Amino acid sequence: MDKPEVLFDESHCGQCACGEGLDFSFSFAFQPIVDAAQKSVYAYEALVRGTNGEGAMSVLSQVNERNRYSFDQICRVKAVKLASRLDMQPMLSINFMPNAVYRAEYCIRTTLAAAKTYNFDTSKIIFELTEGENLSSVEHLTSIIEAYQEMGFSTAIDDFGAGYSRFNIMMASPPDLLKLDMALVRNIHNEPNKQAVVAGIITMMRQLGGKIVAEGVETPEEYYWLRSQGITLFQGFLFAKPGFECLPEPVWPD
Repeated sequence: MDKPEVLFDESHCGQCACGEGLDFSFSFAFQPIVDAAQKSVYAYEALVRGTNGEGAMSVLSQVNERNRYSFDQICRVKAVKLASRLDMQPMLSINFMPNAVYRAEYCIRTTLAAAKTYNFDTSKIIFELTEGENLSSVEHLTSIIEAYQEMGFSTAIDDFGAGYSRFNIMMASPPDLLKLDMALVRNIHNEPNKQAVVAGIITMMRQLGGKIVAEGVETPEEYYWLRSQGITLFQGFLFAKPGFECLPEPVWPD
């Protein structure tokens, strides 16, 4: 296969420069991932929104097989551009669609060009895989994770514990971050079965040398139990709701 040309072109992004064009627009809200040990923001996750702040489904419902690659590429450009405009200092977490990545080293060119254009440090980028996306090829996903890590990016698996379990990925090519699904987090301080499952995941990640992010944390009780298990990275309404085109400052439980 011939290598494609560098894809990024601000004036044509969303049209032929990124593959099949999009006939809809979108933006982002940002939600902090906090480091409880340091009382600081570790990263901001870019969450897709409509141009007037509409929910993610108003955008994602328009993504299909025809425009998936273009959407994935434009997401990266828009997230980097907005993060740069907001002078984001913590890391930037961008969700990506593995089924839209045919070869990681080729499909990353748009991101690299955008980072250069907007003067954003690529070492601050986390690529986050949504665990619920069904992939026919484990080898394809592990090749993406390994390629991104070799390029200096951090990687994360989102929503771990819901949808399609990715223990095979953990064995083949573990990510830098694993984000617990909110269904595991909800009311965990009162549910021994959840506690046992999460304790096992914590042990696994420690042995693999990665970090856990507890996402969807809404109550102090959930936070304190998870914190007592050694988790330091958190995301959820307890700390901050997503802010449309801005960087919310977290609040801390008493």
